Amino acid sequence: MDDKLTFLLNPGPGLIEPSVSNPSDPNYNKNWGFSSQSVAGMPANGLQTVCDNLVAQNQRDNAGWNQLIVNTAAGKPLRALSPNTGHVMNQNLFAGYYDSYVNACWDKYTSTPLKIDTQAEWGVVTGTVKNGLLIFPGLGTFAKPSTTDIFSCSTGPFGGYPNNAAAMGAIGARLAAALNRSTLLSSDTQPTSDFSAYYATTPTNYYSRIVHAANIDGRGYAFPYDDVGAGGGDGGDQAGTVFDGAPKLFTVAVGGR
Repeated sequence: MDDKLTFLLNPGPGLIEPSVSNPSDPNYNKNWGFSSQSVAGMPANGLQTVCDNLVAQNQRDNAGWNQLIVNTAAGKPLRALSPNTGHVMNQNLFAGYYDSYVNACWDKYTSTPLKIDTQAEWGVVTGTVKNGLLIFPGLGTFAKPSTTDIFSCSTGPFGGYPNNAAAMGAIGARLAAALNRSTLLSSDTQPTSDFSAYYATTPTNYYSRIVHAANIDGRGYAFPYDDVGAGGGDGGDQAGTVFDGAPKLFTVAVGGR
């Protein structure tokens, strides 16, 4: 908006997208975003709505949601960071936020089997907790994830799998989505088809809930694996994922409705 973006190349060469976590990036203080086909996006006041709700949520739980807001030099909202990016900027942000929830989940699945539909060739797999590890026999194990691991979906137990990487990746994506949406404790079958259960309990990824609520059609990629759904239309299309193998026209509307 009102400026040009600077795109750089790494030695690959590969395109380096603008960064919201690197203050030295030439685009850091510019107003920019992403767009996709057939996704309504945010209304004109969407960013302000997100920021207002982050402040309101922080007033309720004092977890640090207001620290995700980046303002311009004039004090107006420039963007709202995800909790993952917020933690990159401040390593102490959200420390221990999910600990009690993860402990409760691990306690539950010590005696109750957890069924995860990989939605791929491995079908439905079943895991239980033993000696602190969530074990999927013949595939691999997950240690308890930290809050950082949950928000990033790519560190700790979600940081790579030495064996059965494809299967474990499919399980990990659904496990991480259930933790961000806080449905893992309420449902022993994942992904859950109960869309109303998303973000319905504390702690949860309130940033994601707030972003979805602010979007005109409720869709937006608010955390890694936000495209995980129950399939068959159940659970809704949270991410607004789009694909066109033969595009003919690309139209971008700037400024909201």
